[in-house]
Amino acid sequence: MGKNLVGNHIRRLRFDHNEMTQQQLADKVGVTRQTIVALEKGNYSPSLELAFRIALAFNLPLEEVFFYGDNTKK
Repeated sequence: MGKNLVGNHIRRLRFDHNEMTQQQLADKVGVTRQTIVALEKGNYSPSLELAFRIALAFNLPLEEVFFYGDNTKK
């Protein structure tokens, strides 16, 4: 079936939100900075709850923060 790709735009969104640091986002959503690093590198897929908390931190719908599949064509 192949590898499932759950990607995100967290790094860009942090930059777009007054250059929010990884630590600031981590504090806001209740995880460690290392979790944010792993998410941005694509080494970790968040739980549904964490995905929603991150989307809420940016005041965006979930699908504007996370995507499933190949997003390089956009």
